[in-house]
This record gives sequence, C-alpha cells and structure tokens, in this order.
Amino acid sequence: MTGLVVKNTGSWYQVKTDNGELFECKMKGHFRLQEIRSTNPIAVGDLVDFEKNTDGTAMIHTIHDRWNYIVRRSSNLSKQSQILAANLDLVALIVTINYPETSTIFIDRFLATAEAYAVQACIVFNKMDRYSEEETKLLETLVSLYSSLDYPVFKISAKHSTNIDKLMIFLSEKTTLFSGNSGVGKSTLINAIAPHSLAKTGEISAYHNKGMHTTTFSEMFELLSGGHIIDTPGIKGFGTIGMEEAEIGHYFKEIFAVSKNCKFANCTHVHEPDCAVLLAVENQSISLSRYHSYLSVLKDCNEGKYR
Repeated sequence: MTGLVVKNTGSWYQVKTDNGELFECKMKGHFRLQEIRSTNPIAVGDLVDFEKNTDGTAMIHTIHDRWNYIVRRSSNLSKQSQILAANLDLVALIVTINYPETSTIFIDRFLATAEAYAVQACIVFNKMDRYSEEETKLLETLVSLYSSLDYPVFKISAKHSTNIDKLMIFLSEKTTLFSGNSGVGKSTLINAIAPHSLAKTGEISAYHNKGMHTTTFSEMFELLSGGHIIDTPGIKGFGTIGMEEAEIGHYFKEIFAVSKNCKFANCTHVHEPDCAVLLAVENQSISLSRYHSYLSVLKDCNEGKYR
C-alpha cells in the first residue's frame, strides 16, 4: 500500500492513503538515504510504501523519491541532519520582534537553507498587536529589508486574525512547512487559518520571555482552501549543514549578485582585496545584519559546530 506521511512522533509515523484511511506505522529495518545522514530517515510529506500487520499496525519499507526537502543540523548530534519536512512548495518562517525575540541571524540561516534546498520561502511577522512604538519601527525596518530581497512578507496578528485572509490566499493549494522559534505563535496561527485542526497552543515564559514547547512532533494539516500546512516543534537555533564554503554566498541573494564584481572568483568576502561585497557592506547597500549572518554560516562550515 502507498500513503502520505502526515505525522511523525519520533517512533511512529501516521500514514494517510488516497481514500483517507490512516495507519500507524513503524520503519522496517534500517533506512539509508543517499548522501543524507539524518536522525529521522522518514519525514512528514514523504510518500511511502507500507505493509499492514495483523494487529492493524503497519511497517514502512520504501520511501518514494523526494522532489525536495529541507534540513537543519541536529541539535543533539552535530554531524547529523534533521529533516524538517519533504516535498514542499513553500516554507514559512514565523517571526516575532518580541515575545519572544527572533534574531536576524536565525531568520537568515533559515532563508539560506531554503535557498540551498531550492524551496521558496516567505516570512510571517506575527504578534504585531503587541509591539511598542520602537518595536514597530524595527518591524518595518525588517519588512523593508526582506521585501527588498524579494521574499514575500506578511504582517499579522494570529490572535486577532489581522491580515490572516491575505496569508490564507497565498498558502492556498501549497504544501507549506511552518517553522520558527518556540512561542512565536505557530499553533495559534494554524488554528486561525485551519480551525478544524485544533493545534495545541501554549504560553510564553514571562521570566525568560521565551516560548514553551507546545508541539512535540511534526504534523500535516489540510487547508479548507486547498493545500496543506506542516507544523513542526519550535526550535531555539537553526544550525546549517551540508554547505560548502564557496557556495554559502550563493544562498544570500544580494551577496551573490554583488560577488560577481569581486576581483577573485573564489573570494570569501572576509579579507580579500577589491572585494565587492565588503565594499557594498561599507556603503550600506548590503545590510550589516545580513553580512553578519553570512559570516555566522561561514563559521559553521569552517568549524562544523552547531550554533
């Protein structure tokens, strides 16, 4: 039998067939994915073949070829990757200026990974109803920055359903991965655009102003307007993996565009003379925050460490 993986609890996989039947499955034997050292060989979004057992459970024995996927460095095993989801049309990074704060380095690492795995990305700034005047100015600055890089940007309040209709239209007929720091409101947003899903929500720790984990596994939800959302557990950091030093600049759109004018073809944009990227940073045509994010990914590559 063939079905779509719609939930991954870490040890079990829920698989849905074309006729809507759900099966609780485990992996059969040891999976080896070509060129991927992963902590989770099977991900939500995978199409799999499985065999039913007499007790009503099932065993997955084959994963169909993926047309794309997105990964991050595993926080526990730094030399391995964690596949967030497979077979995606879009990744949506849910961001908050505060309550909790999402760093620009986190945003840029996520966007660079989406570029590396050829998945379209958008940014959703949530909780706009909570921001002070100063925080709202920062919001507008970031919206301007990422919009100038041709990333679709949305300003919403999931709690009050502000601008949710625009986001719903954009997500329609797409399979979209939702990701972000813990506490940014992913579950509240899913409940706003797919109320039939009843995604679990949590609170923010006032002491640390950080999110409490409410989603402990990955799960796919159907949109009534067509398409799917894949909800994933909130994450604190986004470690990049599998990027070559010479390629990292390719995953920052503005750095790649300017780098064609560098004196050296293998310029790392760190110390070389006549570096067009360093000049662009100096004259502020490349954002300093984006350049710092580029350096942080470069450091990941050189040190092989999770950040």
